[in-house]
Amino acid sequence: MSTEIIKILQLTDTHLFADSSGTLLGLNTEQSLQAVIADARERHPSADLVLATGDLSHDGSTAAYRRFFSLMNGLDLPVYCLPGNHDEATKLRNINNNGHCVTVDQVRQGNWQIIFLDSTVPGSEGAHLDRDALLQLQRQLESAPEHHTLVCLHHQPVPMDSDWLDTMALDNAEEFFAVIDRHPQVRGIIWGHVHQAMHTVRNQVQLMSAPSTCIQFLPGSSNFALDMAAPGYRWLHLHPDGHIETGIDRTEEIPGSVDIAANGY
Repeated sequence: MSTEIIKILQLTDTHLFADSSGTLLGLNTEQSLQAVIADARERHPSADLVLATGDLSHDGSTAAYRRFFSLMNGLDLPVYCLPGNHDEATKLRNINNNGHCVTVDQVRQGNWQIIFLDSTVPGSEGAHLDRDALLQLQRQLESAPEHHTLVCLHHQPVPMDSDWLDTMALDNAEEFFAVIDRHPQVRGIIWGHVHQAMHTVRNQVQLMSAPSTCIQFLPGSSNFALDMAAPGYRWLHLHPDGHIETGIDRTEEIPGSVDIAANGY
């Protein structure tokens, strides 16, 4: 058995634009991501890899993805990318970035397996895992019963107790969890999309979301509302015995201004 602790950074919902001056509800998303990367480099110099869990671009542009790849080079780590509902999934997969940032179905490191699920629905903000995706998940789990497993997707598979946000949750979560429940090696599930941190446990599996590297959504709000929490990210330490140690780090302040009165975007 490996004695290696795998140290992970989850960066999500970067919402970069084709133009580096692009802002989301008043905040320059590139400057915000730069601040998060600087924080992560300082606090987690021994990190092994990055999980980028979607909405990497806000406008789905090639220029935004190239800028994202370039900024991620500042961490000097392998970066595994998932598409979100704002992304152009095919474009994200196909842009050549010299193999530094990749989109894959799974990766194994030590005695851990990390599985990546594309929960996006073309033309929709909502989420669904079709029959092929669920069968693939089942095959991946059956092929490595001895590997502790972390499952990654963009959308939340459980309610966030936020009426407007939960209209965009995974719409067949029962089918998803039916597969998860048959495989006890699954130790954790992480996602982005919700621009806020959540950490709970279901059937001994840790369920975790992460803050955005830009604007934050107000937890528990029935209608769209922003939180003035600073940009951030989740860190995870995957232990050889299957234990997951995790937490949230944030920049000291919001690197710019946010339109707190905004009612959507």
